[in-house]
Parts: sequence; C-alpha cells; structure tokens
Amino acid sequence: MFGWIRVVAMLTLVFAVTVPLISAQSVVLRTGLGSGRVIPRLWHRFILRILDFRLTIHGRMATGRPLMLASNHISWTDIMVAGAAADINFVAKSEVASWPMVGILARLQRTVFVERGKRGKAGEQAGEIARRMAAGDPMMVFAEGVTADGNLMLPFKSTLFGAARYVIESGAGSVAVQPVAIVYTRLHGMPMQRQHRSHVAWIGDRLLAPHIIALLKEGGVDVALHFGEPVVFRAGDSRKEMARKVHRRAEAMFAAALRDTRNPRSRR
Repeated sequence: MFGWIRVVAMLTLVFAVTVPLISAQSVVLRTGLGSGRVIPRLWHRFILRILDFRLTIHGRMATGRPLMLASNHISWTDIMVAGAAADINFVAKSEVASWPMVGILARLQRTVFVERGKRGKAGEQAGEIARRMAAGDPMMVFAEGVTADGNLMLPFKSTLFGAARYVIESGAGSVAVQPVAIVYTRLHGMPMQRQHRSHVAWIGDRLLAPHIIALLKEGGVDVALHFGEPVVFRAGDSRKEMARKVHRRAEAMFAAALRDTRNPRSRR
C-alpha cells in the first residue's frame, strides 16, 4: 500500500513541476532569452531525485567542438542520467516524439529524432545531426542501437558515426568522439548482481508505464556515468574502425565499473 502512495505522490509532484518548466522552456526557445540548456538539466536532476537515483560522475565532458558522445544504452533513465551530468543534446528514435509528455520534453530539449531502418532517410538524418554538431551542440548517440540488460555492452553500430563524417566533409577538419559508459551499480546500497540489473533495464517491448511504476516503488539505485578519453575522427578514417575503437574504450570503463562497486561517491 505504501508503495502505491509513494507512486501517486511522486507522479503528482512530477506533473506539478514539469508543466511550468515546459512553459518556461518554450518561452526561452521562442524568445532566445536565457540559455535553453538550464531548464532541461534541472529537470533531469529533479527526476533522478524523484526516482531516488544516486549519480556518480567520473571524468567530464570534452570541451572541444564539434563533439559526438557515444554511449551504451540500458534504460529510458539513461537520458536523465546523462542530462543531469552535462549539457547534452540527444539523438532518439522517432517513436519517442509521439510519447505522451516525453515527446514534448524531448522536442524542448532539441532532440534529433531518427527513423531507424530507413536507409533512404539515413543521409538526411545524419546531416541534421552533423549540422547541430557543427553549430557547437554536443550530440549523444546510444551507439548500440538498442537497449542491453546492463550486464554487458553490445557492439557499437558504425552507421551512427556517419554524422561525424558529414561534419568533416563540411570543412570541420576533425570531430571528437567521446566514449561514455552508463553503469547501474547498486540497489539499496547493495552491489547489483546480474539478476538485479533487470530491475532498471528497459528492453524490447517491455511496457513503459509499469516500468516507471516499479522504479518509483523501489527507488534506491546507484548509477555511475563515465566520460572517457575522446577519439579524434579525421578525414579518411574508417567509420567501422572508429566504432570499434570508441566501443573498446567505453567497454573498458563499463567492465571496470561492474568490478568495482565499493564505496561509490554519490553526487546528487
């Protein structure tokens, strides 16, 4: 019973806070008054508090531009984790744009939506991501292309690095591609084992609403975000080799974090 009371109270609070923030962000984007990055970052941090997620950040986002960040993907909560850690813009699948509330929030954070599997639109979509990077926006791609279970990192899709090549061809010279690893490490202070990570993972056709409710009921999750050493992508470099190199760096951080879950330093 207490779990459901918590869920209702937290969802009510989320609605009460989110609606005015949507209005404020809309005004900022329409008028250009203030930074369009402040409100999304505050909202991501707020959602992590509501979920009772404790975030530890290792390293920092690279300062050089143009910048692409390539991360693993475990759950919808990865967006809040990355968005709370740094001022990042995201690349998301097109279906997200139609999700209630979430789609509005994604558009207000200037997310680029892509239709996966449609080769005819791949160039156009990569071009949009490239334009954003060329304009100075750090763009994060979830480079596995799908969500994993949190126990392993899948290979990175080389097609998602096509936007970096577009930037180079437009005259940028090079693009920094920074590996990122998101790792869910503890549940109620205890190290997560393989079977526990499914609590956070959101895979395949799993319904979103029940997953949100389960996380609100449970809470108490520790998550670590690791920023790795960027890889410089230059004209003539192989896109497939770039994907493998960035994946190796991200996977090394991921594996090390899974091994070492002792005494995480919490940052809220």
